[in-house]
Amino acid sequence: MKKQWFQAATAALLALCYVTSGMVHAADKQQVIIGYEDNGADPYMVSMAEHLFERHMNADVQYKMFSSGPAAMSALASNSLTFMCGLGVPPLVAAISQGLPMTIVYNQERYTNAAGIVVKPESGIDSVAALKGKKIAIVAGSQASFELATFLAQAHVPYASVTQINMAPPQMRTSWVTGAIDAAIVWDPVFSALREAGGKVIKTDGDLPREASSYNVCIANADWAKSHPEVVRGFVAALDQGYQMTQTQRDHALADMAKETGVTVPVATSELAGYELFSGADQTTPKVMGTGAGVKTSATYQTLVNTAKVLNQIGRIDSVPASFDNNVAPQYSQHLAH
Repeated sequence: MKKQWFQAATAALLALCYVTSGMVHAADKQQVIIGYEDNGADPYMVSMAEHLFERHMNADVQYKMFSSGPAAMSALASNSLTFMCGLGVPPLVAAISQGLPMTIVYNQERYTNAAGIVVKPESGIDSVAALKGKKIAIVAGSQASFELATFLAQAHVPYASVTQINMAPPQMRTSWVTGAIDAAIVWDPVFSALREAGGKVIKTDGDLPREASSYNVCIANADWAKSHPEVVRGFVAALDQGYQMTQTQRDHALADMAKETGVTVPVATSELAGYELFSGADQTTPKVMGTGAGVKTSATYQTLVNTAKVLNQIGRIDSVPASFDNNVAPQYSQHLAH
């Protein structure tokens, strides 16, 4: 069970490595397929709704949505993607540990209170320590695996003492209502839905340190990115413009997000409030990816290192990569720096 997802991820990303290098052209335009997760309201949805990717990349753009990182990685085995957004760090680290040339081209945001551990009040669980001997719903292999291991270690609770029930976020809603689960570690929109259903939050991702935190990132094949730098720069410029519109045209941006996610504007507003958002200019700062010699000490790089250590400790990867030098790429956002 521990290795099955990683084998699927390896096969999936191998497909990405070889297939994305052969993207076809339609009407003299580069074909770009952007995968993304169902993470609730997010500025990249503004970039989608306003056709900013098409504008900045001058490309034939298509989109494909996934409910989680592991689901995306498995699907990649039979689909070619140019970029994958809304991805948590653990699936990326797992791929890198297998020797696959994946790189972060844009760090979208840090989770604060849009993800965490939520429990039913009647479950008797009032702290992380009280999870010992309990069952918790989780997307195994996702960012939640790192979060749970980190929170348990902080509370001095043995990782193996908590029973993890692997299920996709949409399943958690149903299982919560039927009483099949008493606790879940998940992200928006399901995290907010469980809270609204009476759930009590005992931890959020905002409790994680910045250098070992929960981020949503956009990745690409490193070799493909080096061969198509203008396309990648256009991609990050589109993400930045979506961020800028979110800051300066808030109502319009929230309406776009609500429409893309199928929720109300108030719900979209609440979901968006659970992130610390990053602009294109932020990418080359220490709190995101840094630049030059500062990349290795940046929050993103250090999170890759610390996530790998945790995943190795809990048996989800066999070894910690010696370096992540080729997996953090702030250079594509350099033109956006102030």
